[in-house]
Amino acid sequence: MVTFIVVLLLLAAIFGVLGAVLKIALALVLAVVLTVAVLAWGGWLWLKHRVREYEREAERERELQERRRRAIDVRHVPNEAERADPLELPGDSP
Repeated sequence: MVTFIVVLLLLAAIFGVLGAVLKIALALVLAVVLTVAVLAWGGWLWLKHRVREYEREAERERELQERRRRAIDVRHVPNEAERADPLELPGDSP
């Protein structure tokens, strides 16, 4: 492959178009590098957006579960000990 490229460059030099060939090659290489850089940048922005979206959704879900946890459970009837002040024993009233 390298030999083929060298032969093409030598032929371009013989016919006097080496400068044009090198300019075209440089333009193609720069276009590919710029395309890769732009795609990488766009991919990074997309990934950051998706991570932020996931974090917002996880926070929303955590808050929803917290609200549900604090909600009144109608199946549970608290007894006297659960209703009392934690520092006060049941039956110890002034």
